[in-house]
Amino acid sequence: MTYDADVIVIGAGLAGLAATAELVDAGRKVILLDQEPEQSIGGQAHWSFGGLFFADSPEQRRMRIKDSHDLALQDWLGTAGFDRTEDAWPRRWAEAYVDFAAGEKRSWLHAQGVRFFPVVGWAERGGYDAGGHGNSVPRFHITWGTGPGLVEPFERRVRAGAARGLVRFAFRHRVTGLSRTAGALDTVTGEVLEPSGAVRGSASSRTATGSFSLRAQAVIVTSGGIGGNHDLVRAQWPQRLGTPPQRLLSGVPAHVDGLMLGIVEAAGASHINKDRMWHYTEGIENWNPIWSRHGIRILPGPSSLWLDATGRRLPVPLFPGFDTLGTLDHIMRTGHDHTWFVLNQRIIGKEFGLSGSEQNPDLTGKSVRQVVDRARQAVPGPVKAFMDRGADFVVERDLSALVRGMNAVTEEDLLDEAVVREQVVARDREIANPFGKDLQVMAIHGARRYLGDRLIRTAAPHRILDPAAGPLIAVRLSILTRKSLGGLETDLSSRVLAADGEPLPGLYAAGEAAGFGGGGVHGYRALEGTFLGGCLFSGRAAGRAAATAVA
Repeated sequence: MTYDADVIVIGAGLAGLAATAELVDAGRKVILLDQEPEQSIGGQAHWSFGGLFFADSPEQRRMRIKDSHDLALQDWLGTAGFDRTEDAWPRRWAEAYVDFAAGEKRSWLHAQGVRFFPVVGWAERGGYDAGGHGNSVPRFHITWGTGPGLVEPFERRVRAGAARGLVRFAFRHRVTGLSRTAGALDTVTGEVLEPSGAVRGSASSRTATGSFSLRAQAVIVTSGGIGGNHDLVRAQWPQRLGTPPQRLLSGVPAHVDGLMLGIVEAAGASHINKDRMWHYTEGIENWNPIWSRHGIRILPGPSSLWLDATGRRLPVPLFPGFDTLGTLDHIMRTGHDHTWFVLNQRIIGKEFGLSGSEQNPDLTGKSVRQVVDRARQAVPGPVKAFMDRGADFVVERDLSALVRGMNAVTEEDLLDEAVVREQVVARDREIANPFGKDLQVMAIHGARRYLGDRLIRTAAPHRILDPAAGPLIAVRLSILTRKSLGGLETDLSSRVLAADGEPLPGLYAAGEAAGFGGGGVHGYRALEGTFLGGCLFSGRAAGRAAATAVA
């Protein structure tokens, strides 16, 4: 029986690169397929902030953060809320991943040249009890070089394999079918698309110029999720979150279409937890878009006042940066798709980060000088660009004008100045003391007890209406599609399982296509910094297992 390679990997994102790198190290021959042009190698990881979840890291210890494997696992399981029969493998993946994050993950990456920003971020803070959702301590480690810095060592390993004749790249190859020979799933068929010079992330042509059929002893699917396909997002929208938003922004390019998941499912794979998904509630329109409906996520500190579309505060503990899906659930019950941050220039200058490698040129470019310069600016350059040009931003000197501007953005008179003023003034009165009853104000005081937040992420408590801290700023926030939390069910060797729980011979899956492992390692919610790490961990597992199987 003749094969074109030992293994075919479908998808040249981070999970696919990690799997291919492991196969190269084992001396296996690989065909790496992707429907996009070569300039898009690295997939969504390239656009990411490069955040990684570690437990008890040297960076945490230097910041006086006391973390442990047991605390991280407690947080993970409390966040995931596993409650389904099909959560058996996802839970085992979760336990294995926390072992990895508290163990060899950092040293493995460090040995490949990956380095980390010294200040550890605190994402998804929760706000419930000790066993509930959220990170008990800061765990968000930013890769020095952001997403491109994390992609680089794996791309380097894969290209070294190509130079040795072990890797064949097949870009512009769009898979349309998987089939078997003698029981094993070993044949990949599809269309060869015309060459494209489209810049990374922008739409590329879907004009086919031919077809292909390739065979290998094993196939690894690392094709990503569904976030660029709004029709599929709405079709799989969970009933528990009500009616899907009419207006969605895209946190990923259109080629993240989820179509490969249907192809694998048609080949007999078990696709579980389809209704679990991760969409952000702090999305803003990109004033300089790369892909259609391109949205950017605000990474907020805890001080902005979060109002619904009618000007009322979101309930406790739905503060900025505390509970993404809890906030989404609440928003979907308001009858409106958008919310507002109300803040001032002092807060935006200290607390607004923007997700994405292109929005953080200092970190992406590994420039210490630019990092220092950014810290000295009243408002960092990328954020200032949105203040000046963003369709969702309103900047005014007084609250009356701010509310008028907010209504102008939505072209609806949903906001009554008296209602908004009541919310802002009541909050400001609580700032007079270092104690009080407003739990968001208490959260701000608590955040500043952590050195990292005090240095770069949380403004000193002050009145939003303080003229010295102005001008006032309002930001319309929309729902931003991002990640699939469900996916192809896999065992700990990344073998894809059928509905009966048995492995499909020759088929593996990793990354977002596998729900980052097991078909849903995050359960209902995620702790942040866990998506890229999930690509690496599951991709590594798939590559190593396939390498052994085809030996």
